[in-house]
Amino acid sequence: MSLNQNKPQAHVMATAAAAAAAPGLMQQIGMAGSAAVITVSFIHPIDVVKTRIQVSPEYAALGMGGTVKKVVGTEGVLAMWKGVNAAWLREASYTSLRLGLYEPCKIAFGCTTPENTTFLKKFAAGSAAGALGSIAGNPFDVLKTRMMTAEGKGSPSIMGTAKDLLAHQGVGGFYRGIDSNIMRAMVLNGTKMACYDQTKGYVVQYTGLAKTSLVTQFISAVAAGFFMTCTVSPFDMVRTRLMNQPADAKIYSNAGDCFIKIIKNEGPLTLWRGFLPIWSRFAPTTTIQLVIFEQLRVLMGMKSM
Repeated sequence: MSLNQNKPQAHVMATAAAAAAAPGLMQQIGMAGSAAVITVSFIHPIDVVKTRIQVSPEYAALGMGGTVKKVVGTEGVLAMWKGVNAAWLREASYTSLRLGLYEPCKIAFGCTTPENTTFLKKFAAGSAAGALGSIAGNPFDVLKTRMMTAEGKGSPSIMGTAKDLLAHQGVGGFYRGIDSNIMRAMVLNGTKMACYDQTKGYVVQYTGLAKTSLVTQFISAVAAGFFMTCTVSPFDMVRTRLMNQPADAKIYSNAGDCFIKIIKNEGPLTLWRGFLPIWSRFAPTTTIQLVIFEQLRVLMGMKSM
């Protein structure tokens, strides 16, 4: 009799312990940052190729294969990881916030039940998280872009690049391109998280697979990566051009001016230059990043997104 009476009490205690162990906001951000840093370590060479193609007509003419061949041939294999330390810092600040803050932002936008969780609210939540992350990560984004485009056998140091930027452009140099970066982050993260979230719902509905299934997460992440590339490419081009402006010459005054000048001088399709390398980067990045993040959530006792 006493054993039966203890069962409800044990159940309550177990439930309370599970609730107490549920990770807080900082743990969510930490899990997101961990997933992002692990992912970028493998994906960075694609980012180097994409950035070179965007800033140089010479590399654009060579294409992905030609750019890899030239960079490796003239600068060495390690040149494919130029700026990776800045990329780690960028992911630890920017991506940790844009992934880790998505669910808190969803709640803030009123996504409390499946009935009132619309695609637009998911997009708004992702955009808000992306904007906050981009403000924190912009200095490292600038450093990463400058280090990736530095040609020559020597690999620039992050401290040397930061000192040079501070000496020639001041603190404002670290926030060059902040307007385009925020716009890019809002479009990117809004598309990424909303499409991932929405696709997961469709996969579960039409296949019967669980949300926690790796197949569900993989399909959803690949779909999100494709749609991200379509919407983000123009903003990515503008951001790269702004961040890579020479210290002694101001070619573009702001994001709007950059958009207009690219379309006027090079044609509108230039905004999608580097589409394939961007997709080649987004597809594996999004997939690995989200799958790792989902698995870390399970390990920490959280439900799937």
